Amino acid sequence: MTILLLCIAATASAQFPNTVSAADKVYGLSRFWQEVNYNFVYLNQVNRASWDSAYKAMIVEVEESRNDYEYYRHLQRFCALLNDGHTNVWMPQWKNAPANYNSMFGDYRFFLENIDGKAIVVRTNTAKKNELPVGSEVIEVNGLPVKEYKARFVKPYISSSTDYVREDWATRDLLAGFEGDRYKVTFRKPDGKLLRLDLTHAKTVDESVFPAFPPQRQLLDFRWLDGGIAYVSLNSFSDPKIDSLFDALLPELYKAKGLVVDLRYNGGGSTQIGTHILQYLTNDSVLYGARSATRSHIPTYKAWGKWAEAKDTAGNSWERRNFLSYRDDAWYDFDYSPDTLHLQARRIVVPTALLTGHNTASAAEDFLIYADNQKHMLRIGEHSFGSTGQPYHFDLPGGGSARVCTKKDTYPDGRPFVGVGIIPQLEVKRSVADYLSGKDPVLEQGQAWVKTQWKN
Repeated sequence: MTILLLCIAATASAQFPNTVSAADKVYGLSRFWQEVNYNFVYLNQVNRASWDSAYKAMIVEVEESRNDYEYYRHLQRFCALLNDGHTNVWMPQWKNAPANYNSMFGDYRFFLENIDGKAIVVRTNTAKKNELPVGSEVIEVNGLPVKEYKARFVKPYISSSTDYVREDWATRDLLAGFEGDRYKVTFRKPDGKLLRLDLTHAKTVDESVFPAFPPQRQLLDFRWLDGGIAYVSLNSFSDPKIDSLFDALLPELYKAKGLVVDLRYNGGGSTQIGTHILQYLTNDSVLYGARSATRSHIPTYKAWGKWAEAKDTAGNSWERRNFLSYRDDAWYDFDYSPDTLHLQARRIVVPTALLTGHNTASAAEDFLIYADNQKHMLRIGEHSFGSTGQPYHFDLPGGGSARVCTKKDTYPDGRPFVGVGIIPQLEVKRSVADYLSGKDPVLEQGQAWVKTQWKN
């Protein structure tokens, strides 16, 4: 079985260049290890003995890697040990590399999503919709149960702060590979019958899919829902244009009896862009955002701390500082104050449902923290992405790059959300039945909640 898996996985990876020397491979690994030790903000949550042991073992593995692709896969696996969504290793863009596919297998094309912990087909090419219907579950890959296959070949390479995002991505990328890579896949169809396919990654010419792809989301989407509820989907805070788009909508939004603000597709951007919009949705004159801190590294304090013991720190701030510095657990807290709002325009303070999901990330999570104490708002949906911070970027040998998270953000009162996510006050998940019927239960619950507030 192991030989079969390795042969299937190696078909395309062998076609990559081997331009990075053994010395540079070790240097790149060591550079990443060094930057993590010096700059990674969550180093205090890392088992240092295990981390250093993994580094020493990885030296041999990168030296023996057969090509640049294998080398970078080793780096990604090493990085993933840190369990942080803002600490990553990215591969170079190689010329003449095999095409990279996720959903295409020549005559077959299908898309997988994690639904209730299962790898479910949520879309397929129209020509195969009867043979491989939506709602089918992948239960086996290359002779292994899906759970075991993910654990061995997919999850170890995913950098994520939360288990649920790692599970989402492991499902989405379950069969990711290069042109020519082969997979033996067993599906359980909605009627309970099994379907076994030998699949090979190749471009799918037929572009027709079922169900059809939804319309491409704009930076901001707006429409009216039943009962005078305005639906506003804020799909990114990376482009300041969204603020002017929102401002242009104000005459319409002033008519709303309720709002549904959809943040499920917002991967972040600039916190200030989101705050500009939020100021219209509250009567408050100040907004309380995330608190931030970073590691403090002063070498002399660390040197003194080698001889400090825990008992020496009681009532002695000098010894405590040295003690923590030696253990890489000294901190610098950034100045904190609430944001004062100077908006003179009319506000829109009506029952407001904030829709969240696993892709609600970074600056969109900051938006939710600012909105945390708003009594007329309710978070509905799933946990947010659970990762933010300020990454430090640097280059790696062979044209790749990496980043290491240097800033810790929390709620104003110190509660964590990195590694946890912003928790919805009303949790709603989409089921297989919802996909089959085209329902959006999160949006439906948002509308329903807004209407209940009119009666209170």
